[in-house]
This record gives sequence, C-alpha cells and structure tokens, in this order.
Amino acid sequence: MPKHSGLGKGLDALIPGGSSALSGGEGGVTQISIDHIQRNPRQPRQTFRENELEDLAVSIREHGVIQPLIVAPGRGGIYTLIAGERRLQAARKAGLKTVPVVIRNASDQQLLELAIIENVQRADLNAIEEADAYQHLAKEFGLSHEAIASRVGKSRVAVTNTMRLLDAASAVKQALVDGKITEGHARALLAINALKGQEAALRTIVNLDLSVRQAEQLARKLGGVKPTAKKKIRPNADVTDIERRLRASLGTKVALKHGKKGGTVTIHYYSDEELDGLLEKLL
Repeated sequence: MPKHSGLGKGLDALIPGGSSALSGGEGGVTQISIDHIQRNPRQPRQTFRENELEDLAVSIREHGVIQPLIVAPGRGGIYTLIAGERRLQAARKAGLKTVPVVIRNASDQQLLELAIIENVQRADLNAIEEADAYQHLAKEFGLSHEAIASRVGKSRVAVTNTMRLLDAASAVKQALVDGKITEGHARALLAINALKGQEAALRTIVNLDLSVRQAEQLARKLGGVKPTAKKKIRPNADVTDIERRLRASLGTKVALKHGKKGGTVTIHYYSDEELDGLLEKLL
C-alpha cells in the first residue's frame, strides 16, 4: 500500500486555480462585505478555541487579512466560504466590514472536501469531527475509504481507523472531543463490544488517569476472549496480544480462537473496499 503525504489532491485538483487563489494569484482578489459571506454548511469543524480566534483578531486589526478567503458564489449576492473559516470569524471579531476574497465555483462535494483538507492541514479537527466528515464523504458521495485517503493525504488504514471511532459509546466520543482521553484510549475501548462496558471502562481510565497501554489491558480484561480449552498451548494474554498486532497491521477487527489442536482467525470487514484492501495486504 503506497503511503500518502501532503494534502492528497489538494486545491488545484479539486478547484482549478485553487492554490494560486490562496496566495491571491491569477484568479484575482476582490473585497466583499463580510455580511455577504455565509459559513460552509459542510464545514466539519464545530469547535474553535476562543483564545486562538482572539489572537488572530488582534493580528487582523493591526495588519488586516493578509491571505484572501476563498468563496463560492451563491444566490442573492451571498457567497459560501470554501477556505478561511478561522480568518472569517477573527475578521468579524476584529470588526472588519469587508475582507479580501477569491471567487471560485465549487460543488457540494468540493465544499466538503476542501473544508476537510484545510482543517487536516492545520490539525484543527478533533478525531470525531474528522470521522464524521469522512463518513459524509462515504455516504453522501459514495467515496471508498481509499478515495477519501487519496483526497486528504492519509493512508486508507488511517481513514478506516478514524471512522471506526464513530462506533464507540457516546460518552467515549464526548470524552475524546473534550480532551479527557486520546484516540489511543478510544481505540482501546472499541475492543469492548458492550457500550455500557465501554462507559464503565472510560470512567476507570479518566478517574485513574490510565495510560493507553493500561487502557488496552483493561479493555482486554473486560472484553477479552475467554479460553475454551482446558489445556492451553499459548497463554490467553499472548492470544490477545496477537489479536492486537493483527488489528494494528490490518486496520480492522480480528478475532483469534486458539486451541490445543489449532484454531481460527476471523478477519472482519465492513465494505467491499475494505475487503479489497485486505486482499492486497494478504495476497
């Protein structure tokens, strides 16, 4: 599987002249009323750090908006923001009446893709916002995990693992958004099938400030595989560790059943694209 880097297809592939627009290139920069720009309805980012917006607003008051926003024309003289969400909010805080923009046409899919790319570039999205955005691309526009990975400049496994976070209990997802746990903690909790079990383990992780490794051990204890054979060739901890390593390598759920005369390995997949990816790795 080739590694992806940078920003995948980027602005130039999605919107002709996109990269030059960011620097005010050949597309030309014009000033429009800040009241005529509406937020991208497909903007995946829902939370913004108030202190960062305030710092940017201070800079804009002193120097203005140096990098133009990119907008798409809409009805009634209203424009939809494509790139520059933070700059737009900070400009409003700074009290600006107009802002520099470059106007580009964009489809609904491009609006979502570009919003994701901009936020991934700046590491602005939390893991759940990122997972939601990928899911929108998959469900609304029929994009495979591989296609999403190509667009955002990440590996298919990374995209799949991020989307799996949406299967976690609501409390786990909220704790991740709030910064109480890391993605590593959340992925460890996915090993527990019962949502109530995930929530119980979450409370333990937060209250005891457990590391990711300790969270994995806790998850194995609460949702681990029980030995079926009286005589074990391998300790159960070894079997669980092999499962973990297989999950990390294949990027999907793996169940290993081991007995004294052999066993079975069950590999789960959730779409035709994931099956194709698994076959590429295994064959």
